[in-house]
Amino acid sequence: MTKKIGLLLTTGLTVAILSTGCLQKTNTPLIFDEEDLKTIEPHGVYYEIFVRSFYDSTGDGIGDFQGATLQLDYLQELGVEGIWLMPINPSPSYHGYDVVNYMDVNPEYGTLDDFKKFVAEANKKGIKVIKDFVVNHSSEEHPWFQAALKHDEKYRDYYVWADEDAHMGQEGEWGQQVWHGTGNNVYEGVFWEGMPDLNMDNPKVREDIYDIGTFWLEEVGVDGFRLDAAKHIYSSYHGDDYQEKNHQFWREFRTEMEKVNPDVILVGEIWDTADVVAPYLDGGLHSAFNFDLSGHILTSVKSESDAGLVTELEKTRNYFTTKSEDFIDSTFITNHDMNRTMSELANNMNHARMAASLLLTLPGNPYLYYGEEIGMEGEKPDEGIRLPMRWYKDSEDTKQTTWRADRYHSNDTDNAIDVESQLQDENSLLHHYKSLIYARRASEALIMGEIKSTSITEDGIVSFERISENEEKLVIHNLSNVTKEINLSDDLTEYTNYFFYIGELDDIRLKDNVIEIPGYTTVILKK
Repeated sequence: MTKKIGLLLTTGLTVAILSTGCLQKTNTPLIFDEEDLKTIEPHGVYYEIFVRSFYDSTGDGIGDFQGATLQLDYLQELGVEGIWLMPINPSPSYHGYDVVNYMDVNPEYGTLDDFKKFVAEANKKGIKVIKDFVVNHSSEEHPWFQAALKHDEKYRDYYVWADEDAHMGQEGEWGQQVWHGTGNNVYEGVFWEGMPDLNMDNPKVREDIYDIGTFWLEEVGVDGFRLDAAKHIYSSYHGDDYQEKNHQFWREFRTEMEKVNPDVILVGEIWDTADVVAPYLDGGLHSAFNFDLSGHILTSVKSESDAGLVTELEKTRNYFTTKSEDFIDSTFITNHDMNRTMSELANNMNHARMAASLLLTLPGNPYLYYGEEIGMEGEKPDEGIRLPMRWYKDSEDTKQTTWRADRYHSNDTDNAIDVESQLQDENSLLHHYKSLIYARRASEALIMGEIKSTSITEDGIVSFERISENEEKLVIHNLSNVTKEINLSDDLTEYTNYFFYIGELDDIRLKDNVIEIPGYTTVILKK
């Protein structure tokens, strides 16, 4: 019998909303529930899914669209407002980043109608769906490339070909081989020989890309795209102005997509520094993933001290504002290209909790990588960070995917790295994530407010204000393992009421503008 996965909305970590004075433990905890949750578009909490690993409805060991549809209740009750799906197009690889048909789905995941139903059911629950759109390259098995190899007049110019042997020695930015093939069929493939780069100087290629985007928005109903390798549309082979050509391409793409859906969501993967990312937000992408912030979160929780997280984020956001007044940061701890959070943190649960606390109280749209909320581990190579989602303690359950052996998690462990076990434990990492998501969605300032650093300089403390038009919140994280006594200086003395706390419940005290916070604890105050 299929087990039903669902979060219990009447349980969770204690959340207090009290007047000034000493915080007292209560046997009747007040928690944020569904009635408290706000949705303020285009803001939201997103969840990244690798369909192959997520949930298997057919028993063949491979996740599928029907399985993902069955788990929409789980995501809704977790508080998720959006889903990013890793590639779902037909592909010769397990990961799908080399596409052979841009207007269909991987048959291992189901049919296009199955996917349309998934999108429709997600939208009914208030969950948006964005899909990976791989624009930089196709698969070498794509009919376009196979025709181009034969010098087909229509498709030859769909790809980038070397015009002289000298290009064979050119390396990419991380030292990789860029040029592949032999004779008069030497082609550019920035990521791998199986992924030939498309030629965006060809107006017909751009037209086809816009038609593909239109199909998914108009015919299928997705809400937008996560745009893979967004800074690699053109490479340095295309001249010194190749970055500006990238920016211009995304401006055109946005214009075309907004003709179809004015509210389309365009999130770019630009794995680079803020000065490289910023121009992509100038009339082009709505958002880009903040890789720098990911590093600051991990470094801060590992060192149990502020690694310049707030000051750097303020600086970055102020700079981005010079390019776009309505950009939205896409924030995360780790994703499908990085070692999993729990592995990065050496399986330290306190550090994992604090990483989640930071992510979910900072500005931007936070993205959770599937299984992060239960503490799944995983290290490169890539297959090791894309393992089956742990729904049940018994991994033999027919609905849990089995496409890849899991060397990190065992049924014999007492750590309960599965959804089923953690639903029953109010102190679990899963409930920690849920409590923070609900607190975030109960506050306009936490959803969409700007960030402002504070005068608090205590070692081990990360603090900041979140300020929106109608609300102000003071967030204090004690990343260390010892109790800290924080003096709220003149500019913070108006924060005299509790909004939310998560951590050890004894000994949190706020009195006479001094707050005492135990180790590994988050407290949010309001005026």
